[in-house]
Amino acid sequence: MNTELIGVAVTYLATLLLAIPLAQLMAACFRDKPEPNSRPAMGFMAPLERLIYRIAGIDPDRPMNWKENLVALLTINALWFVYAFFMLLFQDKLPLNPDGNPAMTPDLAFNTAISFMVNCDLQHYAGETGLTYLTQLGVINFLMFVSAATGIAALMLMVRAFRPERTELSGNFYVYFTRAITRILLPGSLILAFFLTLNGVPASFDGEGQFASIEGDTVHVSRGPAAAVIAIKHLGTNGGGYFGANSAHPLENPTYGTNMVELMAQVLLPIALLLAFGYLINRRRFIWVVFGVMTTGFLLLVIPTLMTEYSGSPALANLGLAQPTGAMEGKEVRFGPLSSAYWSIATTAISTGSVNSMHDSSMPLSGAFQLLGMMTNAFYGGCGVGFLNYFYYLIIAVFIAGLMVGRTPELFGRKVEAREIKIASLVALLSTLLIKGGTALAAWLVVQHPEVVGPLVSVHDASNASHADHYHGFTQMLYEFTSANANNGSGFEGLNDNTLFWNVATGFVLLLGRFIPIIGPLTVAGLLANKKYVPATSGTLPTDTATFGLMTLAVILIITALSFFPVLVLGPLAEYFTPR
Repeated sequence: MNTELIGVAVTYLATLLLAIPLAQLMAACFRDKPEPNSRPAMGFMAPLERLIYRIAGIDPDRPMNWKENLVALLTINALWFVYAFFMLLFQDKLPLNPDGNPAMTPDLAFNTAISFMVNCDLQHYAGETGLTYLTQLGVINFLMFVSAATGIAALMLMVRAFRPERTELSGNFYVYFTRAITRILLPGSLILAFFLTLNGVPASFDGEGQFASIEGDTVHVSRGPAAAVIAIKHLGTNGGGYFGANSAHPLENPTYGTNMVELMAQVLLPIALLLAFGYLINRRRFIWVVFGVMTTGFLLLVIPTLMTEYSGSPALANLGLAQPTGAMEGKEVRFGPLSSAYWSIATTAISTGSVNSMHDSSMPLSGAFQLLGMMTNAFYGGCGVGFLNYFYYLIIAVFIAGLMVGRTPELFGRKVEAREIKIASLVALLSTLLIKGGTALAAWLVVQHPEVVGPLVSVHDASNASHADHYHGFTQMLYEFTSANANNGSGFEGLNDNTLFWNVATGFVLLLGRFIPIIGPLTVAGLLANKKYVPATSGTLPTDTATFGLMTLAVILIITALSFFPVLVLGPLAEYFTPR
């Protein structure tokens, strides 16, 4: 166990060490004007970018206001949805389908197209049999790049709101979007895919391979261009799985070394982007306070999960069975419980959603912490959108702190007024509505109209089930809507989710859970940027101190607890306190 713990610590520390120089590189990539005596970072990609602008009819030198940028962001995403939907609907009639996989049903294509467009990658299908090679690359891989780039571009659009100059302009979405792909995501994915290929991850267009098992049976093993998809799925905090078992599959994650690298990849950009944002707004002390808050929250989720999984299953302990390696149900032996526990929190807090163990088999408290990571959705978060989710907590914290000291709330020289508070509060409340409202609807249908929801053994067919099974079934439904709202994509896979109800219900939650938390913060940032800048005085509330950081952390924890503690009591906490 000491070796496993060292592996977890080394993985996290190595991620931090890589994030700092990467943050400096990204800040240089996204600066409107290079610093004196310096060259543009990754400038050799400029000819490709100019070609893209020319083909798309984009003027890269034309800055747009926040409204124009929002329209651009939403319009181009709508176009990708239509493209993806019809590709999935007719994939059986298109080339590069050596295994003869069928087309998706309209409701499944609807859910899948939305899911990958919004960077969630919630999968109601198995990767090997649900997609063809063409749709794996032309739809899934494509959307993984553009959805991650959308989040990064959205973060860059907030930069000018933190500068002292009053402006209506917030940059050019298309420029930030293009640079995110050409200068960050594409080079990083090529490096990561090359590493994975060298370590045994398939990278070909061969069809299924036939192998003889130890028992003498013939086993069909899917292959294909897996390395390319797996690289961007982690680097872009996408999630999903090329194979149905995701990163627990031996061809998707062959060794402990690939496990460490994939873990580092999914945590790397969220941290680096946060630090890069600090460089761009020239408020490094403030961003280190934000980083401290996020890291504290992240560790508050990681540490108890490590302890819970190391302690093993109470049910097995009650039977007198020793568990020297911890809770191993649903986990790969080559990774162990501690690396799997760390992955489960990293993937839910970061909003990646990939798994290297089955979360449905996690200990009840571990499931609660995985849910809390997604419900909070502000401890590092996804590519770019992590700080956007943190931003509305920040606005609320500024407002509360201003009331406490008897001053008009200000954020970096701009007054935070009723309009901004209302927008931030509505965004915060929306998550509660989508998660709890969706779960309540599903729970009611399970009891009243089970044929609508589909088979859900843990909740409905309870003839031989204990109370803990009921609680676990409730957690499965809660997890599904929480994952969809947080653009996470992981799931309690005991749930039969490929039904009309789950495909349509989570599809709409995916849309609202993605774009409202982008629209809200960008609207607030646009309003603040257009306000008069007031220089700081001795009476100004500083937002770059440890005290204010603790205040923000308290606001995050209190809002999350008040919003979600009741449903956690009905699910994982009730399961934990129920004797087995």
